[in-house]
Formats: sequence, structure tokens, C-alpha cells
Amino acid sequence: MTPTESQAKEALRQIQFVMSKLGLVPHPEKTRMVDLRRGTGSFVFLGCTIRKKRSILRNPRWHFMHRWPSPKAMKRLRDRVREITDSRHRGADVKQIIAKLNPVLRGWGNYFRTGTCSREFLKMDSFVYLRLVRWFYRRGGQRPTKHAPWTSPQLHGMGLHRLRGTVRYPAQDHR
Repeated sequence: MTPTESQAKEALRQIQFVMSKLGLVPHPEKTRMVDLRRGTGSFVFLGCTIRKKRSILRNPRWHFMHRWPSPKAMKRLRDRVREITDSRHRGADVKQIIAKLNPVLRGWGNYFRTGTCSREFLKMDSFVYLRLVRWFYRRGGQRPTKHAPWTSPQLHGMGLHRLRGTVRYPAQDHR
């Protein structure tokens, strides 16, 4: 986060010096310099994709820092939801499945909720709903012919944690 490339190289050199004193070595594939000006580059840090994006509502010449879950973080959550809603659990009650899903969704959502991730949260809510509907259909003998087993509001009424609407934007200038 420096204005010039030479300052960035000097900062990287200082970081490597301090880390070597601690007996640590920066990972060569993960350590790189990224040009964030004008939204041309991005990087992943602690599971978050960080990128500068152009302002649409304010001044189109302004760019603001944005942070959202990385593709790897999204995939890990989808894998965990698939594991919980697997066909091996078809004998369980829907409230038991929701009780297993809620801590996972709440923890993931609390970790990523301070970024600009409302789009990703909406995608995850849709994914969880579709997985629960698919889990219901695999139970066997309970296939309704004309409508889905539950609507999304019904599942949320049963206690399913909703990620959408939990995003908290930090109150600071991102220019």
C-alpha cells in the first residue's frame, strides 16, 4: 500500500528482513506485489479477495477498496453444506439439518460480513436453500408433485440462518 513501486520493493525487503530474524520465510507463490490502482489488480488475504473498484454512485473517477470472500472460501462453505445435506442424513428431521447448518453459516457469515459481500451472501443463501430442497427430495416417498417442499421464508421461519442482510460496512473512507 505504497504510492510508488520503489517504496513497495523497499517495504517487501524490510518485511523479508524482519521475517528472517523470526526464522520465517515468505511463501514465494503467495508473496507478490500487486498494482491496485484503477482496479487493475487484486489479491487474496486471509480468505478475502481484495480489490479496488470504481465508484458508480459517487464519482466514476474514484476507486474504493472492496473485500469479499475468495472463490476458495466460497467453495469450502459449499462443500461443508453439501456434507451436512448429504443423502446419508436423509433420515434426519429438517430441523436437525438446520441445527447443523446454522453454526457453519453463522460463523462463516460473521467472518466475512464486514466486506462488500452482499452478492456472495445472496448466492450462498440460494445455494443452501437449493441443497435443502434437494435433500428433501432424496428422502423418498415425500415428493410433492406441483410445488417445492418448503419456501425460503418457511425454512427461515424454522430457524435457518440467513446470510443476506447481515453485511456490516466499516465506517471509514476507502479512497
